[in-house]
Amino acid sequence: MTRTLIVITGPTGVGKTAAAIQLAQRLNCDIINADSRQIYRGIPICTAAPTPEELAAAKHHFVAFKDLEESYSAAQFESDVMNLLPELWQQGDTVVMCGGSMLYVDAVCRGIDQLPDISPEVRAAVKEKLAREGLESLVAELERLDPQYAATIDRKNTSRVCHGVEICRQAGVPYSTLRTGTAKQRDFNIIKLALNIPRDQLFERINRRVDRMIEMGLEQEARSVYHLRHLNSLNTVGMKEMFALFDGTMDRHTAIERIKKNTRVYAKKQLTWYRRDNEITWVMPEDAVTTALQLLD
Repeated sequence: MTRTLIVITGPTGVGKTAAAIQLAQRLNCDIINADSRQIYRGIPICTAAPTPEELAAAKHHFVAFKDLEESYSAAQFESDVMNLLPELWQQGDTVVMCGGSMLYVDAVCRGIDQLPDISPEVRAAVKEKLAREGLESLVAELERLDPQYAATIDRKNTSRVCHGVEICRQAGVPYSTLRTGTAKQRDFNIIKLALNIPRDQLFERINRRVDRMIEMGLEQEARSVYHLRHLNSLNTVGMKEMFALFDGTMDRHTAIERIKKNTRVYAKKQLTWYRRDNEITWVMPEDAVTTALQLLD
């Protein structure tokens, strides 16, 4: 196989976008975005989405292509990317994928188990129960239907809990019994690079980036979508703290500091996740392009 997908991943704020653009320019190829929040329109500041200048520097796919009200999943991302790749292979033998959403990267590199399609009736019933009884009632149902899966997820993540209950109801068996964990065979090579820098430098970059987001108008961006705060697409660091500010449960200084703290916590989760992957090559951001080209040879 000569066709190769080069994955540029790593913790938030480390410099993935810049490295991916430099690499794509060297290889004259497109970039597949693997950030689960940058896929949405209307929140470019919060998601640190590629700027118009960055989008012009290299062609990106899956950036700002969904409305906030639209649902999207790692399984859909896998399907969309696998459908797109044949078109991209016609342009050349390499494609760059860039992003730090762990499930999205794994969906393309390893695949996602085939799960039953959720019927409109099941989805509506779960949504109605959430509205009527709250998230805790769905957590309790998931613990009853699939205690194994319930023990592994963030029980405050509304989307994950609802998805688990939907699968259990639709399939009639525990969700965990449908998850094989077996990697799919791909008909292309995969090179994975994870960018990293010393922890104190990463945290300082994150803090500075949050300050820039505030200067760029994060608060105004959050106010523009405040009426949609119930959507899962807005259940993300940056928006949650701003919404708490608007609700009066957090003052402005605390909200900004909490964004920094929660972003740092997320970066640590990303690092922990990727360190379990033995196929990853760890590099400093400035060495990413050179290392990728060496591995490609």
